[in-house]
Formats: sequence, structure tokens, C-alpha cells
Amino acid sequence: MFTNRDLEQFKAMGVDVATVESQIDRFKTGFPFLEIVNFATNGKGIVVVDSSEHDKYKAIWDEYCKTEHSVVKFVPASGAASRMFKDLFEFLQGESNLLEKDSIKVFFDNIEKFAFFEDLNKKCIEIKGNDANSLIVKGQYAAILETHLLKDGLNYGGLPKGLLKFHAYKDKNRTPVEEHLVEASQYARISDGKAVLHFTVSPEHRSLFQNLIDLVKIEYEKALGVKFDISFSEQKKKTDTIAVDKDNQPFEDGDNLLFRPGGHGALIENLNDLSSDVIFIKNIDNVVPDKLKREETFYKKILAGYLVDIQSRIFQYLNLIDSGVYSREELLEVLYFLQDDLNVKNPETKYLEDAELVLYLQRKLNRPIRVCGMVKNVGEAGGGPFFAVNEDGTVSLQILESSQIDLTDPQKKGLFASGTHFNPVDIVCAVKDYKGGKFDLIDYIDQNTGFISEKTKEGKALKALELPGLWNGAMSDWNTVFVEVPLETFNPVKSVNDLLRKEHLS
Repeated sequence: MFTNRDLEQFKAMGVDVATVESQIDRFKTGFPFLEIVNFATNGKGIVVVDSSEHDKYKAIWDEYCKTEHSVVKFVPASGAASRMFKDLFEFLQGESNLLEKDSIKVFFDNIEKFAFFEDLNKKCIEIKGNDANSLIVKGQYAAILETHLLKDGLNYGGLPKGLLKFHAYKDKNRTPVEEHLVEASQYARISDGKAVLHFTVSPEHRSLFQNLIDLVKIEYEKALGVKFDISFSEQKKKTDTIAVDKDNQPFEDGDNLLFRPGGHGALIENLNDLSSDVIFIKNIDNVVPDKLKREETFYKKILAGYLVDIQSRIFQYLNLIDSGVYSREELLEVLYFLQDDLNVKNPETKYLEDAELVLYLQRKLNRPIRVCGMVKNVGEAGGGPFFAVNEDGTVSLQILESSQIDLTDPQKKGLFASGTHFNPVDIVCAVKDYKGGKFDLIDYIDQNTGFISEKTKEGKALKALELPGLWNGAMSDWNTVFVEVPLETFNPVKSVNDLLRKEHLS
């Protein structure tokens, strides 16, 4: 099926033939919908930590950071900012006018409130010969947007979100990267005064991220009394997936077959390369200025404390099983913990002999753990918390997207629509086992949870395959706990005008 030229391409990418063939088979068979049993909500799959226990979990985390443990904050940061400026690009390209979309009028009416305004104003004077307000008075809106979005200007339309000015302060304005540094110093600092961060970036922008870190690192270390250990990685070429045409044949792109990035699920490989005891995961654009960081930090510590507490109980039970000295009552205690605290349900356990039950408990307990913050649903697009049926017949908590659920089934559609909470990607992970060894995270991916989408390449239709999402199928076989956190801790920037919300203004 494949030519020698194709095989050379695979070798250069680090992809084997079997992987490519399995991807092509996926296009033919598609991905099955997941069977959902119910949505998770308060008291039924989502833990609501009582205010009386807040200090308990915060103290657990603070104490953990004083001991010899390693902690890292993992931030996917390769996403381009172009979608932030969708309406502005449409205006610039003549597809709309100032009066057609409120978003464009709001942008220009409030332009001086943006943290990037000072840079934009200077660039307008340099390139257009007038400051931004003068150009607005003259109705030269396109001139401002050219300066703002295009390569000859600030190039905000071509940069990743992490490098844009988000928040204004008296002394200087900050990018999301800088806000993540400040955040990490407040809840991810360990006993030696170090805060470790890892950003995943695109190859073409890596040097820009590194330049920013080189410019600001020492300044923030002095101001915050912390030492930063900052690293970068890129999505691995071997995680790119083959594209096919409408007949499910490999799509040719010149002399090569076309491969496309496998989506954020590919980052499980980058996450797997980290060996820290605890890993925080948070998106690059979900940051707040200092005025809101106290609450942000408080709930991060509660999530992390809850993780440490649940992990210690898992380790205790696994060591008990390892000892071989336990009673039937103790085994049932472990089973009830698995069912009630980790929400792993299996109606077949009542038929298991003790020896079979022990093996089942070991298998289900000895897995990576994640505690995921969940916020009340306010109509955001994206995934939510559900009880889903696994391949082995058990039911557990999963973060699911709408595309993973058969919405033509009225019952499933009703369950999805009734979901009370939303996934803000506020995750704390533990990736080492009870003996101190590191889990191979690739072993815990549900390969049946990818996505197929339709795209075009130079006007030709093609089908693309996305790998199981990072916090969806890529973490499907982890032990998962959902904890409610306030909506105020979720402040993403999807559109440039989101920066005008009170949460992002000084």
C-alpha cells in the first residue's frame, strides 16, 4: 500500500506503518459513541468541599510543599491567537462594517482600556504617521487593525495567546506567560523556593517564548522571592495523524502524504515526559490579574490538598493489599472507597471471590490520579463531567465532549443538555504509583475516543483525525475526582473583547 518514499517519510517522523494503517482504518470505521449513564452533579460525582474543610485541604497542600516532593505547572501554550480576532479580521477583509457587529464597535470604543494599547499607539505613529485616536477620528479603522493584527505591525493575529499583552498594571503590562509565572509562585513553590513551569509551544514561536522568559525571569524572581525553573517542549511529529480523501485513501500533498497535528490529545506525550510528583494543568488564556489571584490560589491549594489526601488513602489501601494481611471487612472498606470516593462502579463485584476482588481493587486503585475543578454551567461550549461506561464494563467519571455522545438519541441528548457543570481545565495530577515509580501515561489512553473532522487543503476536501483529547480520552483510564470550584476562577479569553470584562481590567 505504501511506497518506499512513504516509508522514508514515516521513518523521518518516527511513525510506524502499523500506526498509520490503524489510523486509516479509523476513518473507515469511525469512533464509537461513549455510553453515558448520567451527568455528574453536586453530591453525585462532584464533591462540594464544605467551607469548614477548606483550611484542612489548604494545610495539607502547604505541608506537602515543605517536604521533598516535586511539583510542576504544565501549560499548553501553542494555540494561535487568530480566533481571538475573528470579527476584526472579517472587518479588515471587508466582510463586515463597523455598524454590523457590536463587537467591532465595542473594540474601538474601548481601545484605550486594552493592555496592548500603548504598544499599538506607538506602532500606529511609527507606521501610519498618526496615533490610534487620530486614526479613529478620521475613520481609518482598517489602518489600526493592520497595525494591530498583521506581520508588519504588532502581528497580534499571528502570535500565540501567551505572548499578547492581557493585563495592565501601573509599572508594566503582562502577558499570560507572566501571569502564569506569578500564579505558580503562589501555589506551586516547593521547599527549596523553586517554582517549576513547563510550556508546550509551537516550533515557530519557541524562540519568542524563550526571549520573553529571558527578558522577565530575573525581574519576577526578585519581586516574588522565588527561583523559576522554566522549560518548553513542542508537539511531537510522531503524534501527527494521516489525512485521507473522501474515499479514505491517504491524501497526497505534493511528493508526500499529508499528516496533520493530532490535536491537544497529542500533548499526553509531553505530559508523560514529566516526572514530577504533582502536575498542575491549566490553559494559557485562563489567567487573572493580581487582584483576583488570592482566590485563584486558595482554590488551587484546595484541589491539590484534596489530591494529596485521596492519594495517601489509595497508597494506604494498596500497601494493605500488598501485605497480604487483611480481613474481608477491610477489603469491603477498600471497595466502598473505590465506589463512593473514586466513583468507580461495577455491579459484578458482588460475584467476585476474595482473590478476584483483590486483583480488581489493585488494578483500579493503582492508576494515575487527577482532581479536576468543575464550575457551574453557564452555557460555555466544551466538555462536561459525566458517568460513562468503560470498555471493561465498569462505570467511572469522565470529561466528555458533545461529539463523543450520540445526540440523535433523545435520552443521551437530554442527559448532555441537563449537565450542571462545565470543565474549565483546572486539573491537578499525580502520576507516580505507591512504590514511587512513574506511570506510563500512554497505557491509560482510550484509543476509541478520537475525533474525525472535515477540512480542506488548497480547495480539496479531506478528513482529519484528532487523537483522544488530553483531558478526555487520553486520561480516560485514570482515577478521576471532580471538585466544584467557583465560577470566578474561570476567566478564559476567547475573544479580544473578553479582556474588557471587569475580571481582566485593573
